Amino acid sequence: MRYDIAIIGSGPAGLSAAINAKIRNKSIILLGNENLSNKLIKAPMIDNYLGFYEISGEDLKDKFRDHLEQMDINITSKKINNVYAMGDYFALMSGDEMIEATTVILATGVEYGKPIKGEEEFLGKGVGYCATCDAPLYRDKKVAIIGYNEEAKEEANFLSEIASKTYFIPMYKKEGLMRSSNILDNSIEVINDRPIQIQGDNLVNKVAFKEKEIDVDGVFVIKDSTSPKALVPGIETEGAHIKVDNNMNTSIQGCFAAGDCVGKPYSYIKAAGQGQIAALSAVSYLDKLKIK
Repeated sequence: MRYDIAIIGSGPAGLSAAINAKIRNKSIILLGNENLSNKLIKAPMIDNYLGFYEISGEDLKDKFRDHLEQMDINITSKKINNVYAMGDYFALMSGDEMIEATTVILATGVEYGKPIKGEEEFLGKGVGYCATCDAPLYRDKKVAIIGYNEEAKEEANFLSEIASKTYFIPMYKKEGLMRSSNILDNSIEVINDRPIQIQGDNLVNKVAFKEKEIDVDGVFVIKDSTSPKALVPGIETEGAHIKVDNNMNTSIQGCFAAGDCVGKPYSYIKAAGQGQIAALSAVSYLDKLKIK
């Protein structure tokens, strides 16, 4: 099946895009997280979202979820590791699976931390963003998972069944560091230290910390969102953000973007508005294709 619109991201921008595309009777797939947005549920209080004064992020998430349910919109929990423009459609890769869509809306959010030194340099040369996608390449080899979220532990457990040695390096707060070792496979070595550099020659061979190094054949960096250039080869960016025009068009025809991934201010209500614009632009693009 080829969808009219594939929406990547289930924060306010992605949800708004999905709702508006569904209203316009387009076939959609919404790819994201069952929690909708990890950033949203951590917000203690929101007072600038029109109509919901002093609402917690958790309560606003529940309002969003209810809206989705009322419109019979489901979230597909698949991690998209690459999006390729194929001419008259897009191929979205999730491990070995390919999803086809005529248009794509990127609502992937933005990573606040800087990449680890060497992370971008060795991307595709031993550094990856999806362990379950590339795990077969590391059978009987040594790998490290650098995890920024809870999902990283699932990827570490999966890799431990294939790799000869698996390291797990949690990058979240102290409480998370202590919890993480309790729900990981016993064979996984947890390193409660911050990596300062991913090193190698032509390919990755080490992860360096302040006072030690570990030998590895591969490193997986598991974040809530991937850098736009790694996700969509050839897309034009401005710094960490995707470059768009007023209609949320990116530099790739048929590909739109909305929310934090296109720039500041990082605001829920701005993201929702841009999600609507992106959806309407995608609908207009699809309608013009029909006329042709």
